[in-house]
Amino acid sequence: MLIVLGGLPGTGKTTIAREIAELVPAVYLRIDTIEQALRSARVLAGDVGPAGYIVAYDLARANLSLGQAVVADCVNPLPVTREAWRTVAADTASRIVEVEIVCSDIAEHRRRVEQRSVDVPGLVPPTWASVQRHDYAPWTTQRLVIDTATLSAREAAQSILSQVRD
Repeated sequence: MLIVLGGLPGTGKTTIAREIAELVPAVYLRIDTIEQALRSARVLAGDVGPAGYIVAYDLARANLSLGQAVVADCVNPLPVTREAWRTVAADTASRIVEVEIVCSDIAEHRRRVEQRSVDVPGLVPPTWASVQRHDYAPWTTQRLVIDTATLSAREAAQSILSQVRD
């Protein structure tokens, strides 16, 4: 099973992904961690671009092929990134649960972004202005929507896992 959490920075994806990983045995893939590792290694000539996602797709594919559940924590902003996750699931004959994490309370979302503590060494957190400018295409495919303005991280994780069990 592949659970892909997408949504703008500061909506609660990482907190929910960690809750899921605590509740069920799963490989946890966080794009922020992968991208920062690539930056820190200084192996790329410019911006990270799609490299972090490509690494994550391959890690997910390898772990799904071994029968491991995978939780992917990423913005997943574009139809092309969303389709790539579906391809990974199809390639490994795995079930995919696509989840869009939102925070409908704008003031709370902004507070989270502005007061975010960084747990990935070297990672520069986004500003509220950069979150508002983020290239994030509306979803046109089916997905589960979780609003973290109304659910705790544990409740959100349990709601996602209840969809998995159905």
